[in-house]
Amino acid sequence: MDSFEINKIVAAILMVALLVIGIGKLSDVIFHVEKPETPGYSVDVEEVATILKTDEKTKDKVDIASLMAMGDVMHGEKVFKKCAACHSIIKGGKNAIGPALYNVVGRKVGVIEDYKYSKALAAYGKEWTLEELNGFLIKPAKWIKGTKMAYAGLRKEKDRASVIKYLNQNSDSPIPLP
Repeated sequence: MDSFEINKIVAAILMVALLVIGIGKLSDVIFHVEKPETPGYSVDVEEVATILKTDEKTKDKVDIASLMAMGDVMHGEKVFKKCAACHSIIKGGKNAIGPALYNVVGRKVGVIEDYKYSKALAAYGKEWTLEELNGFLIKPAKWIKGTKMAYAGLRKEKDRASVIKYLNQNSDSPIPLP
């Protein structure tokens, strides 16, 4: 390659650079925009002070009657298929990875004799009420710290209500729903 070819390449690169700079300067002249003193936008927001107090006695108070109204037994049967990998729901069903759940609603927590519960569940000392089941199904590890149940939980209210209704139906004496 001779020097004349190199000169043409360098001249082309310089022309492109000058063209880009020139177009930038020309557009600044044509479209003049005044920049604000401080960048960004001011958003007026009313400040609302809310204080949330939670303790062991008030674990997310839920209106269980309205929650149960969302549920459907047929939908609960479909959602329970996730649970069926570890739990049995049939009468006289065997314990699997998790305990059998027939007659669970209204039963004391951690009382099936032929299942080895975690220390946290064995010492819990409450009954599986509708409220307890709802709280536990949201996130089991958070509701009863130390449980062996590694399931992430059911986030949708309709899914939880449906599963609770399905569990209640699979019982010798289902409790009356609110």
